[in-house]
Parts: sequence; C-alpha cells; structure tokens
Amino acid sequence: MSEPSKPQPLPFIYTFTAGAVAGVTELMLLYPLDVVKTRQQLDTSKNPAGMVTVFKNIIKQEGPTTLYRGIMAPMMMEAPKRAIKFGANGWWGSLFTNNGKKKMTQGLATLTGCCAGATESFVVTPFELVKIRLQDKASAHLYKGPVDVVKQVVQQKGFLGLYQGMEPTFWRHWWWNGGYFGSIYSIKAMLPKAKGKNGEMLNNLAAGTCGGFVGTVINTPFDVVKSRLQLHATGEWTYPALIRIAREEGFGALYKGFAPKVLRLAPGGGVLLLVVEALSSVFRKHLGPPYI
Repeated sequence: MSEPSKPQPLPFIYTFTAGAVAGVTELMLLYPLDVVKTRQQLDTSKNPAGMVTVFKNIIKQEGPTTLYRGIMAPMMMEAPKRAIKFGANGWWGSLFTNNGKKKMTQGLATLTGCCAGATESFVVTPFELVKIRLQDKASAHLYKGPVDVVKQVVQQKGFLGLYQGMEPTFWRHWWWNGGYFGSIYSIKAMLPKAKGKNGEMLNNLAAGTCGGFVGTVINTPFDVVKSRLQLHATGEWTYPALIRIAREEGFGALYKGFAPKVLRLAPGGGVLLLVVEALSSVFRKHLGPPYI
C-alpha cells in the first residue's frame, strides 16, 4: 500500500493572511513592552532604570498613550513582515529539502529560520527606523508622525537613508528566526503527540513560546546595536559595536531591555505560531484536497 501523499503548501495569499492576522494580534497585545524595551536600550548610563520603573515613568510623565507611540509603522509592517517570516521559512525549507524529498533535520530547520530572517530584514528595516525615531523620547518631538519621519530622512539622506541600520537589522532577524524556528522543530519533536485540537493548540503555544524565548536570548545584543545605530547613525558595523558597548558599559549593556523584550517575544512567539497554525487549518479545510 502506498503512503498517503503529504498536503500541498497553502497558496501564498492564505499564508499571507494567516501571518498578517497573527502579527497584528501579537502586536496589539504586547506592543507597550516594545516601547519600554526601546527606551531601555537607548539608555547609555551604567545604572539604567528597570523595566517597571521605565513603564511607570512613561505613564506618569508622558501619559499611557505613549505606550502605543510609533505603532503605526509596525502595524503597517506586520502583514508583509509576518507573511514573509513564515512564507520565506517555508520557501527556504522546500529548497533545502528538495521539496520534501530530503528529511528536515535540526540543523536544516535552524538554517532555514536564519535565511527566513535574512529575507525578512530587507522588508522591516525602514519600518524599524521610523518606529525607533518615534519611540525615543529625545527625538519624538521632531516628527509629526510616521510619514514625517520618512519625509525628513529622505530629504536629508535620500531613499537609502531609510535603510540606516540595515546590517544590524539583518543580524537581529537572522539570529532570532534561526533560534525561533530551530527551537520549534526541536521542541515539537519532544512534545507528546497532540490529542485533539486543544492538544495541538497547547503544543503550538508551548513550542512557539519556547522558540520566542530562545530567539530573544540569542538576538538581544544585536537588537541593542540596531536600535542605537538607527537612532544615532554612527556608521559602525554590528560586531565591533557589540565589543565597544560591552567594553564601555559592561556586558550587561548588551541585554538592556531584555525583560520587556522577552516578555513580549516569548509569549508573542507562541501567539504567532498558534494563530498561524489555527488559521492554516481553517484554510486547508476550506480549500479541501490536495491541501488536507
């Protein structure tokens, strides 16, 4: 008896939709933590305020709406960003496994994630630059909003000015996606086989959350460098900047903003995978064979 054929990958529009809905859901739930994280990363003092203190100070001094300052840039970015994250991961996975003819391994899953992150970085860099400029307390007053940030940057530095910080953004996404998708592959293999829809949801949430945690541990130093280079345009390369920050401010400076970042991206990674898998299941049932 021949083995049943594997379901075909979903058409791009369905992958795009699932990724977009997942990204917007995660963003709306956890964005305030991203604002706190950015403030901590941009603080160059040797005794920076803790996460709770920064959170309280923002609300007290600037008002609670500040916790959603700069959200329009990432909101506009979420649909293409998350679609590319999961779509590129699928594309690279098909390439490395020769459309499933070669078995996926831990190493290939990690490499696939890294390449998906590299692909994603080309899309997100301009949006990240806009977000950082609006989140920074010292520079936010210089701009009327996201469109004004773009206008001023292009006027001052040309279109390529929107890609300031491209190199550290590349490494940030390379390492986060490698840790995220590589961990998901490993953790799913260790989890007991799901019984029913609830079991599948719990497995996806657990695997995505652990993947988000691992990715965040790996990529936070690159995120610190990215935030600073996008704001200050020092012209440094990522790895020399990592060494300089550690030397001048201590190794712990490379993990400034880690608490709010991991509190967002660990459960956020779980939310992403949960929503994507749930919507993909709905789409497969709607389309029928050969997608189920």
